[in-house]
Amino acid sequence: MVDDDSTVSEVVATYLDRAGFTVDRAADGPSAVARAAAVRPDLVVLDLMLPGMDGLEVCRRIRHGQGPVPVVMLTARADEEDRILGLEVGADDYVTKPFSPRELVLRVTSVLRRAGSTAEQGPAARAWLRAGPLALDRAAAAPPSTAPSSP
Repeated sequence: MVDDDSTVSEVVATYLDRAGFTVDRAADGPSAVARAAAVRPDLVVLDLMLPGMDGLEVCRRIRHGQGPVPVVMLTARADEEDRILGLEVGADDYVTKPFSPRELVLRVTSVLRRAGSTAEQGPAARAWLRAGPLALDRAAAAPPSTAPSSP
């Protein structure tokens, strides 16, 4: 989570944490790039207006250094031109402030699902049962349909 507004950062982190995600926060562009280089994030929620380096440049640098890290831009810049630029730079989704924290959590989950993330966090991870080295995909292990068979 990268946002210089501590209130927004706290709200987003709280909602994501409640949804089962582990959240690391940065308040400026340079520290976000440094953290992403140190520990490859599963996804970045990124404001555009940041001190030290704007969110577009942060997105470029994270994408260049870390490869296809999913990015959800969360910003007050709502003009069509800003949204298009954000998506062209590499954002996977673009959410404008004011925003619904619950919707943001669903968008994060959706972007991770589309990205094929193997992160063992969030609502999607609840479909897996784990015991030591064993893992069972409950969705794949669902019993077959009980439709009558043809004679």
